[in-house]
Amino acid sequence: MRQLICLLFVAFMVSLSSCRKDFDTVPSDGNLSFSKDTVYLDTVFTNIGSSTYTLKVYNNSSDDINIPNIQLKNPDSKYRLMVDGMTGLDEDGNGIGDGRKFKNVELLANDSLYIFIETTADITQLANNNPTEFLHTDDIVFDSGSKEQKVNLVTLIKDAYFLYPHKNDQGIKESLLIGTDDNGDEIRINGFELDHSDPANGDEYHFNNTKPYVIYGYAGVPSGETLTIDPGARVYFHAESGIVVQSGGSLHINGGISSDPAHPQQNEVTFEGDRLEPLFEDVPGQWGTIWLRQGSVDNRVNHLTLKNALLGFLVENCPLEINNTQIYNSANFGILARAGAITSENLVINLAGQASLACVLGGNYQFKHGTFNNNWVGSNPLAVLVSNYEKLADNSKQSNALQSANFYNCIIYGNNNVQLFLDDIDFENNDVAFNYDFQNCLIKFRDYGTSIENNQAYNFIRNENNPFGNIKNQNPNFFDVNANKLNIDETSPAYQKGSLSFLVPLDILGQPRTSNPPDMGAYQSAPFPE
Repeated sequence: MRQLICLLFVAFMVSLSSCRKDFDTVPSDGNLSFSKDTVYLDTVFTNIGSSTYTLKVYNNSSDDINIPNIQLKNPDSKYRLMVDGMTGLDEDGNGIGDGRKFKNVELLANDSLYIFIETTADITQLANNNPTEFLHTDDIVFDSGSKEQKVNLVTLIKDAYFLYPHKNDQGIKESLLIGTDDNGDEIRINGFELDHSDPANGDEYHFNNTKPYVIYGYAGVPSGETLTIDPGARVYFHAESGIVVQSGGSLHINGGISSDPAHPQQNEVTFEGDRLEPLFEDVPGQWGTIWLRQGSVDNRVNHLTLKNALLGFLVENCPLEINNTQIYNSANFGILARAGAITSENLVINLAGQASLACVLGGNYQFKHGTFNNNWVGSNPLAVLVSNYEKLADNSKQSNALQSANFYNCIIYGNNNVQLFLDDIDFENNDVAFNYDFQNCLIKFRDYGTSIENNQAYNFIRNENNPFGNIKNQNPNFFDVNANKLNIDETSPAYQKGSLSFLVPLDILGQPRTSNPPDMGAYQSAPFPE
């Protein structure tokens, strides 16, 4: 009986609601309030759609109201609106619009509605003389006449060089050949070879600093070619994009020190993802990697800031000279070198899902005045990993001689107790070379209770007499690790603990190392800003 009464009551309520007409409203009196006076849609590239931004509109009165008009002020606006789930009216007044004009929008008393805002703009249609940047503005206008209210819209539109795979006459999109499988079939990835005479971009083997570069897919540098990147160039990578330097190809990144203290990044080359909103400023894994393949030659990097990649540099059995470079927020590795040959001065790597620096499968390495830190949350991430082998897909191991792994005047630090891991495949028999040298380095190494507690490979840091000038387990007192500011001041235990034997005269910012002895790490000590 009780169930029957409940069903009858529900049916009665449904019948009432189905017969109810729209609520009565009064016209808006011009006293709407808004969550923002101005909506800033962060910087976007020309012809590339923005993220979606929100504006909340409030009816603080006790009356149900009707807003006669909500529209963009400019009839040819490049903004698009969605109001309470509606796209507005078209030119004929129908209900499938372009997001520019809305009529008779109802809003209950003491209620609110959402407006969603996007933009896609062609900079050449908005500005004279085709500038590289243009401030695109408009207003959302509510009501009209004496009751008019408005909210400003502001977006910075950047012009750019866009590099991406093209399609041939048969509609087949370009791809990059990276090898063959066990059956001899080609292995290809989404990408394209650069062009010396691209109709839109000109010589794509020479990145200048006049406009940013936006890359979709992997930009390939084939044998015999060199990609040269000028000081101050800005390169943005879409998801699953990067640069591939093939065997016989070369990469030259020629960043420099800024001559203007007010603009310290003026001549620095920057690599990052193409999401420009502040929300994505420090999100790892937004794009792929810089892949230096086996057989590539004469790869040189100077004054580069690289951030938010899956893997900063993948160096496969090839040379790399990398100086005055910063690599931040990599989802896997800042640098992964497989049988690489790397020389480096003033290198900073911070935050990586597996290791900031991994030198595996042997090779030759020398790092002077490096700062390697890893505060990635987890039990396994390392600052530095060195090994003379790697595991294959079938769990077997492939080994190769580690001819040298030399770290001088470096800082190796991070969250976990052990931040340096030396992984010798054959530490008992020494059949596979495993040569390393750490001098005048500050190293985080608390091995008590770990699997390497009795591993003699680490005696150089355990030795209390400290014949190599190394410092164990002292916090370097970086200025702000989370903001990628790994500079130190005079309170740091790394202060004046380096060796003149391995001196690099200028630090990563171009400041002279005048103290005797010099500081450890990539930065010469200076007072922290207040």
